[in-house]
Amino acid sequence: MSGKAGSNETRQKSALEEFEQSGEGRPPFILTYTEVKLLGIAGVGFFLDAYDLFIINPVSTMLQYRLYGNGTMPANLQGLLKAAANIGSVIGQFLFGYCADAFGRKAIYGKELMLIIIATILCISTPTDTLSPTGCLIYLTIFRILLGVGVGGDYPMSASVTSDRSAIHKRGTMLAYIFANQGWGSFVGSLVVVVVLACYKHVMNDEGETSKVDGVWRIAVGLSLIPAFGTLYQRLTLPESTRYEKSQKPDLVDQNELKKDMVESGIHAVSAESIDEKPSVPAVKKAHFREVIQYFSEWRHLKILIGTCTCWFLLDISFYGINLNTNVVLAEIGYAGKTGTPWEKLFKVATGNLIITALGFVPGYYVTVLTTERLGRKTIQVMGFLMEALFLAILAGKFTTLSTAAFIVNFTLLQFFFNFGANATTYCYPAEVFPTKYRAFAHGMSAACGKSGAIISALVFNSLTSSIGTPAVLWIFVGCSLLGAGFTFLLPEVAGRDPDEILATELREQQ
Repeated sequence: MSGKAGSNETRQKSALEEFEQSGEGRPPFILTYTEVKLLGIAGVGFFLDAYDLFIINPVSTMLQYRLYGNGTMPANLQGLLKAAANIGSVIGQFLFGYCADAFGRKAIYGKELMLIIIATILCISTPTDTLSPTGCLIYLTIFRILLGVGVGGDYPMSASVTSDRSAIHKRGTMLAYIFANQGWGSFVGSLVVVVVLACYKHVMNDEGETSKVDGVWRIAVGLSLIPAFGTLYQRLTLPESTRYEKSQKPDLVDQNELKKDMVESGIHAVSAESIDEKPSVPAVKKAHFREVIQYFSEWRHLKILIGTCTCWFLLDISFYGINLNTNVVLAEIGYAGKTGTPWEKLFKVATGNLIITALGFVPGYYVTVLTTERLGRKTIQVMGFLMEALFLAILAGKFTTLSTAAFIVNFTLLQFFFNFGANATTYCYPAEVFPTKYRAFAHGMSAACGKSGAIISALVFNSLTSSIGTPAVLWIFVGCSLLGAGFTFLLPEVAGRDPDEILATELREQQ
């Protein structure tokens, strides 16, 4: 018996040493197998989020050819179609964010992916042969809203699941890795459209059957089901995190026992630095609406929530205003698709979208991954907002006089600082600054405010552009970016910050 006990103790000690050394002495962006596995589960979902949100741009253009021939799609229906997923996202972010805290990550995670799968299947089943053009767009809009509920739910779910299981000294890096999948989702979506259009060139261009574009958009949208089904089982079977379980216990939590549980939990591993030898602390009871209200009724907590919500709202006004209406940019770089056959126009626009995504999207995310722990989230966010304002101001002030090369350089730098800046940090902040007990709700609320900004941009960008001109709209975006930099000062730096320990200290002081 003593020999067996000694063997177990040795294994636990060995596991503890390995656990405590994981990430120590190595750059935060160097990941362990466990962390890579976690990123695979959570990251694929965010890849799908971006794929589904941004692919509506080329899809709406294809539907215009399929449903209206040489005519144009009604501006109000086009705006509603582009805004549909974001409208659903607001619902999903509130709903899934609260439920993840109230019922647990394990009980909820994977359900948002099931919604995405169901909605995607319903979207690609749009009966374009039997419904009127208006009926088809309304049908697609309804199920894009449902898709958005699932996409929105993934924001607080993936952020909370990742933050719950991340070492504090590399938590920001892990979240930035997750969010970087947005860049890949946008890039792969653009690439898929180019490839599928190329496959249809003969039948659409040589044989003149433009209506076959119906198959192009269905294939492009439907291909997202492959990674969705590939990730579903992993999400549905992911165990509850140790951090969440401990945060729900009403009795005293022994920190040494917590460290032991984390060592033995594998994928639940978090940094030992966050649970070093500390006295037992009180853990509050299971989260519910009254506790949420009570927590955020204190100004010190509400101030931070206002900061995360407002910064994300202001960021998304300009970010989605630009990226849901890339036709303005494509016209400037010579890829507007104004001449040629329908296929040639579509292919040119698709190629332009691919160029835009490759230029600034993906690189910016990974600079954030490499620097977030060193520079800190607050510094990156303020810098990002100010640099966005600078390049938006250049585009606005010189919109009609910039050469094509200068326009491309400015737009590329704008995209770069969107993603090496507030677009990444607004996602990370709520998952790091709030304690486990309220993390998903706060993240969902912050993300919903962001999507409200995206909805405003989707619905009013075109009408505003036609009434006051594109430069004036860009100046509005400059103002939003400057305001975002200001509201960032409501937020504390979160690098190395343990919000659960801060909550425990606050509870001790109240006793």
